[in-house]
Amino acid sequence: MSLRFEELIPDYIRGLPVYVPGKPIEEVERELKIHAIKLASNENPLGPSPKALAAIHAAASETHRYPDGGTKVLREKIAQWRGVRAEQIFIGLGSSEAIDIVARLLLREGLEGLTSEGTYAPFSIAIRMNRGILRQVPLRNYGYSLEAIAEAMTAATRVIYLANPNNPTGTAFGATEFEKFLERVPENVCVVLDEAYFHYASREDMPHSNELFRTHQNLLTLRTFSKVYGLAGLRIGYALGNETLVAAMNKVRTPFNVSGIAQAAAIAAVDDKEHVHRCVETNARERARLIAGLREMGLKPVESETNFVFVDLGFDAKALCEELLHRGVILRPLGWMEMPKAVRISVGTAEENTKCLEAMNAVLRGMASRA
Repeated sequence: MSLRFEELIPDYIRGLPVYVPGKPIEEVERELKIHAIKLASNENPLGPSPKALAAIHAAASETHRYPDGGTKVLREKIAQWRGVRAEQIFIGLGSSEAIDIVARLLLREGLEGLTSEGTYAPFSIAIRMNRGILRQVPLRNYGYSLEAIAEAMTAATRVIYLANPNNPTGTAFGATEFEKFLERVPENVCVVLDEAYFHYASREDMPHSNELFRTHQNLLTLRTFSKVYGLAGLRIGYALGNETLVAAMNKVRTPFNVSGIAQAAAIAAVDDKEHVHRCVETNARERARLIAGLREMGLKPVESETNFVFVDLGFDAKALCEELLHRGVILRPLGWMEMPKAVRISVGTAEENTKCLEAMNAVLRGMASRA
């Protein structure tokens, strides 16, 4: 008796949750026939730097050629910037590819991957997809409890995923706390530190991953060009880690995994420090205004170190987001992350944030009057 096609797919794959992306702005405008703003996916509202755009335009004429499969120029550029060797740099599709590849290399049936509840969903997906045992500890005050994570380690733990600052809550842990945590992690456990929102953090005691990597060879740091560099659509990021691990990661990635256009844009973006500074300053100013506006409505947004704001509404966030959608404001309800009463709001331009606050205020007043 032959198997049905779906039965060929292993149970551990069939049981995986589907990552739910933010609703595309084009889809909302087409369906509702309105102009919309998207504050759901933590994108940079100022876009790429002019230097990156020029590099994209120049590289477009070479798209009939395969890209540099070894990403040599970009790796050397990042290595010089970070003060490491090019062999310690892995270039991938945003941070997502590195997250998956590490799990593929280090996990198998019977081994464990450890992370927190209420954090970046691809961490737990990567662990489960690669037949690892997923272990999660609760958040504490919307942030990681590194002490609880350290206590949850077992002899079977092989990889620990941390996002600092955390997505979706926007909180961050400091250098002293992280150093104490690393001291408790055995050398045979890889600590994956996702610093996608690092540039936006305003706290002064953020961990210095470069220095920590020199004393903790089991630390793998991830950065992306999707956020402050405004290249989310090109899917490019990198990992900094032990040469042996990076070499293994390069063995299992797909050939030519990063396009030539993405490489050219990233090379140019690294040099445009003025654009990065402008993006960080604008975000800090508008983030503060967004938080203040939410508090004026009686809401309790969590202090953020990122380019988004997390709000625990105290009621079903989906209903609020549906009403906002019909007013042309796309936010991110977090029910799919088992946070049904929470919403994440990306920091947009001044105009976008004003529209968001005005729409939220109107919807909340309407909901209160119907209660």
